[in-house]
Amino acid sequence: MSSPLPRILVADDQTDILQALRLLLTDAGFETDLVSSVPDVIDRVGRQMYDLLLMDLNYTRDTTSGREGLDLIDSVRARDAALPVVVMTGWGSIDTAVDAMRRGAKSFVQKPWDDATLVEVVKREVDEGQATRRRDASLARDYDEARLIQRALLPATMPAFAGCEIASHWIPAFGIGGDCFDVIRFSPSRLAISIADVVGKGLPAALLMSNLQAAVRAFATPTAEPADVCDSVNRLLCRNIASGKFVTFCYAVIDTDARTITYANAGHNHPILRHAGGAIERLTTTGLVLGVASDWTYTSGQRAVCAGDRLVFFTDGLTEALSVDEEEFGDARLVETIARLEDAPAEALALSVIRTVTGWTGGSFQDDATLIVVRFV
Repeated sequence: MSSPLPRILVADDQTDILQALRLLLTDAGFETDLVSSVPDVIDRVGRQMYDLLLMDLNYTRDTTSGREGLDLIDSVRARDAALPVVVMTGWGSIDTAVDAMRRGAKSFVQKPWDDATLVEVVKREVDEGQATRRRDASLARDYDEARLIQRALLPATMPAFAGCEIASHWIPAFGIGGDCFDVIRFSPSRLAISIADVVGKGLPAALLMSNLQAAVRAFATPTAEPADVCDSVNRLLCRNIASGKFVTFCYAVIDTDARTITYANAGHNHPILRHAGGAIERLTTTGLVLGVASDWTYTSGQRAVCAGDRLVFFTDGLTEALSVDEEEFGDARLVETIARLEDAPAEALALSVIRTVTGWTGGSFQDDATLIVVRFV
């Protein structure tokens, strides 16, 4: 079965030029659709996949500035950024050509055109455009697979423990990301929680995140102190991490029988411990971020808890989330949001925080965001 002919959208306000281009391009092995106005171009691009747009820069009679066409390039690129655009005009200038290229046009052809040159330009741009779409489709498939793999590495559900309930939300800003968390069960009343934020975004951060998670699971034994886990993970990362990369990390062991939280914090956002009476404590920093100094020695801290206390771990994708006015949500607002739901179950509190921050941003997170809520009962 033969492949379909490449389809080209040709836009010009003069009928005789449209017909001439149709004959030329049909003889060269292309299918063509013809339109004569800016709204028609936008409509067609929105409804049909094309291999190339060949367009004039002027559409209103007696205009020669090319402004309509330049603005049209912006509109087309917003609808299909991968569509190659070749512009034509009888009133072209170097400045107009440069402006068109800056807006995303691939080539510039002066009227009256040379048939052989025009066909050569169209074939080249169609071939390159098709190759780009194939690469983009392949990358998209790989990206989707990476996202599914990364999500599968994280806890799908929170395990049940005596004396506390746990809820979590993980929101990668770009499908995959560098935030990482885990919940490790040692006994019905003893568990470990880790949360980390790898510097950077996208696939590089996700790859480092998977290595970090594997290391944490290897070193997080029932007898290991949080500081020892940080020491071991840090030494491993320092041997393998790329220059300029680092990880903020917090690891906490919760014992609901002893009513204690023992933790080590390697430069991560200080988790919030809100006591039932309203007092606030923080799991403050006990050492440098991971991946920078292999000889750094971490220390452990400890906090006492009782029924009604809530412990909230988070990454800076929440506190640094920007409003439409580019104002950060901030640590203080996060504390206030937690305080408003004094007796809420863990999942209700987690959902309220996520919805509040989502409303603050207008629905779009600029960075990966992770939240873990522990409610002691």
